[in-house]
Parts: sequence; C-alpha cells; structure tokens
Amino acid sequence: MPMVEADTDDSEREAFVEVDPSGRYGRYSELLGTGAVKKVYRAFDQEEGIEVAWNQVKLCNFSDDRKMIDQLYSEVRLLKSLKDDNIIALYGVWRDKEKNKLNFITEVCTSGNLRAYRKKHRHVSLKALKKWSRQILKGLDYLHSHDPCIIHRDLNCSNVFINGNIGKVKIGDLGLAATTQNHSAHSILGTPEFMAPELYDEDYTESIDIYAFGMCVLELVTLELPYSECDNVARIYKKVVSGVRPKAMEKVKDPEVKAFIEKCLAQPGTRPTASELLEDPFFYGLDDDENLDK
Repeated sequence: MPMVEADTDDSEREAFVEVDPSGRYGRYSELLGTGAVKKVYRAFDQEEGIEVAWNQVKLCNFSDDRKMIDQLYSEVRLLKSLKDDNIIALYGVWRDKEKNKLNFITEVCTSGNLRAYRKKHRHVSLKALKKWSRQILKGLDYLHSHDPCIIHRDLNCSNVFINGNIGKVKIGDLGLAATTQNHSAHSILGTPEFMAPELYDEDYTESIDIYAFGMCVLELVTLELPYSECDNVARIYKKVVSGVRPKAMEKVKDPEVKAFIEKCLAQPGTRPTASELLEDPFFYGLDDDENLDK
C-alpha cells in the first residue's frame, strides 16, 4: 500500500530505527517496557495510522533448542487468532533469523500496566477494583475455554494493561503462554510471588492462572506485592509450597474481599474456574454499570 508522506522538516520527524519485512510497522527507539526475555518498544502501524507495541524476544534466551524455539514461534502465531475484548490483540509476528529474534506487534494501552496505574492512583473505590478484576477474569475465561486451552502462566499486575480514560482492562504478555489439549502443562515459568504451589511440581492446569489472579486482586487491594516480606525467591517458594499466605493478607480488612481472594488461592481441586468466579456474589451489583466491560 502506498504511503503518503508529508513534507516536513527532518528535525521534526521522528525516525524509525527498524521496519518490519512488510514495511508496515516502524519501530521507534523508545522503550515501553522490559522483561526477562523481552523488550517492548513504541511503534507505528503506517497502514492503520495507529500507535502499536513492538515486542522483541531474544531467542538465544531459550538456548539453541530448535524444537523449543519452533514451539514458541507457533504458540505466538496461535495468539494472533485470539479475538477478545479483554486480551491484548496481536497483529503480526515474524522471526528475524539474522539477529536471532522473534518480533511481534501488539495493541498498546494508553495508560500502561495495571501495577503502575494503581500506584499512581492510590484512591480507588472497591467498585472500580471489582470492575478491573472482572475484566481480567473475562479474559482468562476466554483463554481457558479456547480450543486448545491457553494457560497464561505469568499473570500478574504488570502483565495486565489499562486504557485509563475508559477503564478498559486487557491481559497482555501472552508470549510465554502454554497451549494444551488436555488442560495440563509441565514446565516451570512465571513470577515467583504469583506462582501456584502445584506449578513447582511441574504438573498443573489452567487453574494456576486463577491462583495468580487472586494474588493480583490482593495487590490491587493492598498496593503491596505479595510476599514482599521475603528477601529472596527461595523464601517465597518455601512459603508458597507450605501454604503460608502473604503478609499482605493481613491488610485486607473487608471480609468479602478476603473470602474471594482465599477462593482463588485454594487447593487446585477446589479452586473455582474463571467462569464460576464470574458468577460469584463478589460481583453482584456491578451489572447496572456494565456499558464498558461487557
């Protein structure tokens, strides 16, 4: 598609530092976020005229295991088929063999991740927190009921994004999600504070995302990272596998909120599904104001 370029002074023009093979997406140097294996840059979709996020994964971080790299690539490609209001849209994906990087273009949320947004806005009603929580659950329900089932495996407040002007919440960072036909998976991945005990046993189902969701609700309510009292991963692991709750739970004064979080953190066999939690009395009374998060 031909591009229309305005005749502007070069000093005013922001240059792309990289363009995708199709010439549609241009990457700027500005970093939006960074993770263990991924960097996210601000980018522009020239065809649609919208800002997007350019995600770059260094494949060397996944060793030189060809099978694992191929699996990662195929799983990210599958995510391109996902269409849900509470899931960050994936627009394009390609592999740069020369630089040994996997690139994918995703939707960008104007207000960044929910962790930073919550810290910025410290005075938020319980109703608003419930609305955010319900949208996260709707996204999880979509992933878990997908065929094949998709387990996020790294759900936490920094992987959930928000358009603050309309209160729209979307789950992102699906690059390390697992797809499974029999609702079980076997590799250890995630953020320790949000990892369910059975994840460490390398035998788990999509219910690990429900546990992580419970920890997200805890963080949103208390403004405290779960297990922040632990100074290393080994201590977190010890508490998690022993069933010791984070100290932040002591800050939750509302018995309804506490009971809801406990449901999410229950043993795998008794942990409710996302669809069951969406019917929980915790969300009663929000239906009158559902114009945004249907």
